[in-house]
Amino acid sequence: MGERSINDGPRLVDTHCHLDPQYFSDGGESAILAAKEVGVAAFVVVGVGSDLAPARHAIDLAKKHDFVAAAAGVHPHDAITLTDVLYTELASLARVPEVVAIGEIGLDYHYDHSPRDVQRAAFARLVSLAREVKKPIVIHTREAAADTLAILESEGAKDVGGVIHCFSEDRAFAERALDLGFDLSFSGIVTFKNAKSVHDVAAWAPIDRILVETDSPYLAPVPMRGKSCEPAFVLHTARRVAELRGVRLEEIAEKTSINATRRFGSRMANALAKPHTS
Repeated sequence: MGERSINDGPRLVDTHCHLDPQYFSDGGESAILAAKEVGVAAFVVVGVGSDLAPARHAIDLAKKHDFVAAAAGVHPHDAITLTDVLYTELASLARVPEVVAIGEIGLDYHYDHSPRDVQRAAFARLVSLAREVKKPIVIHTREAAADTLAILESEGAKDVGGVIHCFSEDRAFAERALDLGFDLSFSGIVTFKNAKSVHDVAAWAPIDRILVETDSPYLAPVPMRGKSCEPAFVLHTARRVAELRGVRLEEIAEKTSINATRRFGSRMANALAKPHTS
């Protein structure tokens, strides 16, 4: 019963999950149901991959479920795939109403699956797309903090703002991101014992600028380490953020849901307004 403790009160939004069939055999339907049973009311499903099939899947889920919103983009790992043809199709998908953000996009200098100059060029082009369609940006950044911030600043990302997904940087980075109009989204990393800088930012960040996510199927939080992550596990992440801030879980659920509505719009608001059904 403890996992169902927030069902009669404020509910959570998983602001970043991947539910592709390659991760969930039923395309995420059972994971969505399991999450709703523990009080997750809305989901932002992110569609990125070596082609646009994941983006189309995310959009299809959003068309099927009014409590799901989609994000579409090109992950920095796949920046080398961003041809003019793919960009044109992505730009068309970006305009459908179910797509509430462009992402995840950014830079990843840890794996370098695409050359760094190609990553930077793709990132800048996709920030421009977000500004063109007037939708927020979901940022992936790993071991590329300085270049990520420089491109966000030079390309005018402040015009649309967005989310630093799976926040794993320090307070100095957080301050600059907040100044650029970006929210900070905490994943299962915030539950990891050695993630001291993330703990610090989660405890310090303005309450009206934080979000919670799973990044499923990755980064399962404590106490679910070793399992494939799924949206229901966002409850554990929210609980840890509450502990770090010295507040009740219900407050984090309420505030992060309000923040998700501000950032992603009416689909979140409508889902959260509905009475809970399990």
